[in-house]
Amino acid sequence: MCQRPVLMATVSAAAISWSCKRILTSIAQNSSRRLLLTGDVNVICASPAFNVFQTKCNLVRGVETMAGSVSDYQRVEVSEAKSFCERCMVSVGTKPDHAAALAEVLVCGDYRGHYSHGMNRLEMYVKDIKSGTTVSDKEPVILKELAGSAWVDGNNLLGPWVGKFCMDLAIKKAKEAGIGMVVAKGSNHFGIAGWYSLRCVEAGMIGMAFTNTSPLVVPTRGRKRTMGTNPLSMCAPAANNDQFALDMATSTCAYGKVELNDMKEIPIPKSWGSNAKGQETTSPKEVLTEGGLMPLGGTEECGGYKGYGLAVMVEILCGILGGGNFGPFVRQWKTSTEVANLGQCFIAINTEAFAPGFEGRMSTLLDTCRGLEPAEGETEVLVAGDPEKRHMEKVDKEGGVLYHKNLIRQMGELAKNLGVESMKTKEA
Repeated sequence: MCQRPVLMATVSAAAISWSCKRILTSIAQNSSRRLLLTGDVNVICASPAFNVFQTKCNLVRGVETMAGSVSDYQRVEVSEAKSFCERCMVSVGTKPDHAAALAEVLVCGDYRGHYSHGMNRLEMYVKDIKSGTTVSDKEPVILKELAGSAWVDGNNLLGPWVGKFCMDLAIKKAKEAGIGMVVAKGSNHFGIAGWYSLRCVEAGMIGMAFTNTSPLVVPTRGRKRTMGTNPLSMCAPAANNDQFALDMATSTCAYGKVELNDMKEIPIPKSWGSNAKGQETTSPKEVLTEGGLMPLGGTEECGGYKGYGLAVMVEILCGILGGGNFGPFVRQWKTSTEVANLGQCFIAINTEAFAPGFEGRMSTLLDTCRGLEPAEGETEVLVAGDPEKRHMEKVDKEGGVLYHKNLIRQMGELAKNLGVESMKTKEA
């Protein structure tokens, strides 16, 4: 699936019963998992039977971390990353609490391995506040309300602040009515959808979050950007602090991933995007300049029409139901001359309103999936949220998030332009 962090693969001898050539062939041909081999491979033979098979390549499984050598990266402590985001936003007139919410969401994206929706988006938010196309001098307003629902005007505030307001309201209603559903108009880009759904998990509930976005996706059989990536998230609690945490775009990948590949000057996998003729391409520049993203699944033969249908479903719940902009009528990506007026939907479900024992059954399902015999060439079966959990554990162990030197340089230039203290980094 698209929202998975890169795993630097280390395979033990027990997992290797073939020659190196066969292993690499298996990896390269594993197109159903959307893997892309981009680096060289270093095989260390410590004994006649391989003790270690270590790849110095990237297995791109949706969310990327490292491409190239370690020297291309610098590490930043999570607290410092948040502080830097806050400093930048406050410097352009953002309310401190609004800036803190934004910083929390952006850095959470990086912390969980979703770099396409993390700090690389900070400059966009800064420009929106500076240009006045997003404001910070108001608060969200409830326009219509029933026991289990509400319609909210985000008043063109930062998306994370609107989203936090709406999901907290949905949770409150779910505690009282069993289910809380809040739909907003007048919002903006809100970072990773999973951050909002996870707030429900913290409250012991199921959470769902949806948003429409700028038109970046070319519908199946089309050639013009018409739909957004329209992400959706669904998170659910399980026993012993376990959880299911799905966070995905309804396009094959997020636009930010194509931008990151372009920045790193590496190709994109097939099914990520199309060119000006609506044809599949591996050139990130063609996707960014003249083409667009493909719906989840890629081509029609591979089920792309299903991703297209999911994108429309999210649009119905957000822009159509909320009365905001929708489809091709949402402002173009990174345009700072008009208001976005995004629609967003937040749902909280109180499991106590239904059959008892939800978390136990949830754990049984998750453990059953994880306990399945892995496919040939694989070492384990994961569930949504597992890669993110491992990425967070890795960040905690290593003392910070790894950021590419190009992004560090961009953030340094941003800090200089805003007159704020630069982000403190350390060697990877």
